[in-house]
Amino acid sequence: MKTLYMIGGPMGVGKTSVCRELQRRLDRSVFLDGDWCWDSHPFQVTEETCAMVTENICFLLNQFLRCSAYDHIIFCWVMHRQEILDTIASRLDTSGCRVCAVSLVCSDEALRRRLERDVRDGKRSQSVIKRSADYLPLYQALTTYKLDTTALTSAQAAERIIAGEGAS
Repeated sequence: MKTLYMIGGPMGVGKTSVCRELQRRLDRSVFLDGDWCWDSHPFQVTEETCAMVTENICFLLNQFLRCSAYDHIIFCWVMHRQEILDTIASRLDTSGCRVCAVSLVCSDEALRRRLERDVRDGKRSQSVIKRSADYLPLYQALTTYKLDTTALTSAQAAERIIAGEGAS
């Protein structure tokens, strides 16, 4: 049986690191970061671009789900509203597939500390700190398993996800 891992969380919580760790630990896996489907300059959030990125994500995920080479499909994106999760899930053929929906969260202090380090290292802009902190409480309302990464390494978070936390 295939497993689709849908990993959400605010910017800076560790989604990419955790998903890369999942990919290393799970044979026959493929990883898609939703941001790769929308990597443009300048970055524009419009009705058209939002529809396009959702279409791109769903197309790729369905291709991975149909491909016999993969048993584990790992997907991450911010997914801070239930509507985003529901829209993506409704467009996927997950018959015969276990879906593991997880929201990575952490303390506000840890999130700010991680993002400030990324800003210092030139990986992110200063504006992401407030936006990410504003998104953090939104994850509590989602129908996902909440995994607090405040005191976890990426490896520890991946271990918990593989152990079945968040599986339905």
